[in-house]
Amino acid sequence: MKRTCLTFALVLVAVSVFAQQNSSHLTPKQLKQIRKSQVLRTQQTGQDGYAHEFNVGARLNTNGWSGYLEYEKRSSDIASTLFQFEFGETKSPKEDKRSKSLGTDYYGFNYSGHPYVYGKKNIFYQANLGVGRRRVIGGKQNKNGVEVSAIYMGGLSVGLVKPYYLQLLDSTGSTASYQKYSEQNAVTFLNQNNILGGPGLGRGWSEVEVVPGLYARLGMRFDWAEFNEFVSAVEVGVNGAFYSKKVEIMVDNPGKQFFYGAYVSLVFGKRW
Repeated sequence: MKRTCLTFALVLVAVSVFAQQNSSHLTPKQLKQIRKSQVLRTQQTGQDGYAHEFNVGARLNTNGWSGYLEYEKRSSDIASTLFQFEFGETKSPKEDKRSKSLGTDYYGFNYSGHPYVYGKKNIFYQANLGVGRRRVIGGKQNKNGVEVSAIYMGGLSVGLVKPYYLQLLDSTGSTASYQKYSEQNAVTFLNQNNILGGPGLGRGWSEVEVVPGLYARLGMRFDWAEFNEFVSAVEVGVNGAFYSKKVEIMVDNPGKQFFYGAYVSLVFGKRW
């Protein structure tokens, strides 16, 4: 009996060594095929076989826009931890973009100044760094289905308040200069006849004021590529942020500390 057990153990060791030697000679293409086969088997049990994701998203908010980078680490079959960096802009619902005709050129075509927002005082950007969770509430039954997940996230928000400049004519109407709003030039700044155009993107960065705050987000993600290597999803939800001081965006509107709204975003990325 002892001799039989010893023989059986030696056979198992030999088979294991043989398998390891064979796997070490597999090409990258063969290893990839094995990986796909493993993923296919896990699909049948309701799992996708991936433990990590890196995503890029573009978000359209009811009060602005943002883009973000996101890393996701799966902690169980239905739950994941999210780490996200986001940069965006919050706008006022009263913003009205305009442009002023400056005449016609040699060929008779009209030309105008740089578009501007009338009555805008500051541009309000945000850099958000957050941690959250994604939990599957409706898994796929097959590869062509849609997985539904609930997402909640929160973290630090760094508000960047940049003064808004306009190209304004002086009192004589002969020369123009870029100016930001102040009590001293309020009449000139709000007189549309004096406005030639907006500031472009480069002006005002040396005067940015930093306003710290906190933000939170609650949403639902609809993933139609859950069993694929590449991520394709849509997310909808609501978000809000609270800052340490009031932020003024428009001249004729009081500043606010709390900003909130709804959003929809497209998410693309890769799993491994």
